[in-house]
Amino acid sequence: MVVPQLRKPRMVINNVPNDIRVGNLEEVIIAQNPELELVQGDMDAKFMYSTKRGQNKIVMEVGPETRKKLLQKKLKIGWQICNAADYLVAMWCFRCSRFNHRHKECKGEETCPLCAAGHKLKECKTSADQHKCINCITYNRYSKTGRIDENHSSLDKNCPSMQAVLEKYRQNTDY
Repeated sequence: MVVPQLRKPRMVINNVPNDIRVGNLEEVIIAQNPELELVQGDMDAKFMYSTKRGQNKIVMEVGPETRKKLLQKKLKIGWQICNAADYLVAMWCFRCSRFNHRHKECKGEETCPLCAAGHKLKECKTSADQHKCINCITYNRYSKTGRIDENHSSLDKNCPSMQAVLEKYRQNTDY
């Protein structure tokens, strides 16, 4: 019998200076934050990205104890004070607007994320009050327990289906 292992928590470090890279992040954090008592191998930097405002962020995988330490303190990185937060992102398909797969593996039909019709996002002509979420429509179709609101786009951060995916992700993570 195979027992599934919980995922390691992922964290995002905000406001990372430009001279810091994924490869040297761990040694910089250990050297400049001795009060955290971290050792080599506690963190595994995965990737770096920039926001529209030009702010650099690095996502890394850590153990549960390291996560607790990073959430309690501000980090000194270079000449910046940075904060760390949990990195929770639902995997979302750009083609069918559903969760837990990417468009490269998609076997579904093209679905607009705003109105749940069979066209691309850039072809959508619906107004904001006519938005429909394909994920919540599907849930309501198969649910025997109750109905959830489907009058929002599938891009909405408050979508009940997205929140359910994020909650499942939290349950499968070793906090």
